[in-house]
Amino acid sequence: MGIPFLKGHGTENDFVLLPDLDATLDLTETRVRARCDRRAGLGADGGLRVVPSKAIEGADEGLWFMDYRNADGSIAEMCGNGVRVFARYLVDAGLVSESEFTIGTRAGAREVTIADDVTVEMGPVRVTGTSLATVEGGTVAGVAVNVGNPHLVCVVEDAEKLASLDLTVPPLYDPEAFPEGVNIEFVIVEAPDHLRMRVHERGVGETRSCGTGTVAAVAGVLFGRGEQHGAATVDVPGGRVRVTVEPGGSTLAGPAVFTARGELDQGS
Repeated sequence: MGIPFLKGHGTENDFVLLPDLDATLDLTETRVRARCDRRAGLGADGGLRVVPSKAIEGADEGLWFMDYRNADGSIAEMCGNGVRVFARYLVDAGLVSESEFTIGTRAGAREVTIADDVTVEMGPVRVTGTSLATVEGGTVAGVAVNVGNPHLVCVVEDAEKLASLDLTVPPLYDPEAFPEGVNIEFVIVEAPDHLRMRVHERGVGETRSCGTGTVAAVAGVLFGRGEQHGAATVDVPGGRVRVTVEPGGSTLAGPAVFTARGELDQGS
């Protein structure tokens, strides 16, 4: 018998979702890489394993836990787009009957609300300093932001510059500032409440969207204005989300869509 899977995305940040309700799957780095490979596998920016929290050491009891892996098989703390897809699955599969509930992640518990879009309570956002990214041989100043995972938010001067950046080559960053790697957002401010963004994700490369990255982008821009709270629409190549940032927390609202389901061969 094969391994059931679903394929879904949040603003085209796509995932292979594996229901593992009995916590029996051996989710190795090699298998994650193979399943996320866009030529030899299903193709995805990452993998989401649906597992009871009791199977994860240190997780809160009584929750469904989002065991998230980047496309290279590495473990990541949090994924805002992934949480939305994960939450939509729990409701569609009948594993949760409420429209408001809590999901466990490595960055802590996350409250979600299901409607036409999915809204995620993303937790506190911390600006931790400033740093530099090097892209196409030039340096860009950035704001270091932690949304449960590390980000460097770099505001660029105009839309033409944003569109022309070659992110097929990973931007360089200060490894002392980000010893576990970093997601790097390149942002333009189109209006006080409207940003446009591209992102290079650690362990993946450029993706069509990054949920935690959109939250980091709003927080970074607010910090640059000397503000601690605000809301903005963020356009990414894969669509649009809405972000709010407050001193004690943040929210991310956007779509979650499933596109396919089937079975993987046991050896894949």
